[in-house]
Amino acid sequence: MSVLLQVKNLQVHYGAIEAVRGIDFELESGRITTLLGANGAGKSTTLLALSGLLGASAGSIQFNGQELRGLAAHRIVELGMVQVAEGREILTTLTVRENLLLGAYRRRDDAAIAGDLDKMLTLFPRLKDRLGGAAGNLSGGEQQMLAIARALMARPRLLLLDEPSMGLAPLLVQEIFRTLQELRHGGLTILLVEQNVRQALKIADYGYVMENGAIALAGPSAELLHNDRVIAAYLGG
Repeated sequence: MSVLLQVKNLQVHYGAIEAVRGIDFELESGRITTLLGANGAGKSTTLLALSGLLGASAGSIQFNGQELRGLAAHRIVELGMVQVAEGREILTTLTVRENLLLGAYRRRDDAAIAGDLDKMLTLFPRLKDRLGGAAGNLSGGEQQMLAIARALMARPRLLLLDEPSMGLAPLLVQEIFRTLQELRHGGLTILLVEQNVRQALKIADYGYVMENGAIALAGPSAELLHNDRVIAAYLGG
């Protein structure tokens, strides 16, 4: 497996507060890596720094051999890294179709965009019958599916997901996680931030645990799932 993303000594501040404290990690191509930790550990801040939505104070973010630190967010999308933010952030007054096409706004290959739109409706069949309706009328789970599908319309090499199961019914969570596994099998690299630690570790290949802005644990997901410290802190042990 080749390394797609390599992060070294990443530091992120909110004013005088150091939210991310010099972390190092890497993502291998075609794998799901999960970033775990309690609220306030620095997970979402890390994703925002990777995608260019928040400036890093120090460190290096190498994506496919190119330094991303300092690049504008839209340029990072063009290079192949796309984030699905916590809270979905779909445009509720636009139709489902319009939201999906916005994901491809930097592309100019109209025929391929149409083909990808069809693929998204196959991947997320719940969206097919709602294509012409307002996105705000979708259920929470359907909105999450739309947010992921919109990101995929940009044809990313790396998909960043921030809390995709938040607020969803268990059956919908299972459906979304099955879809993530399907995407991984198709070769997509995924970095998953998720409060549902057990579910995240079950589908991920590798995991990092953040505490107070630093990486506290790392290892294959199967090992973390049986790690006493992880069980005690996150799995109700």
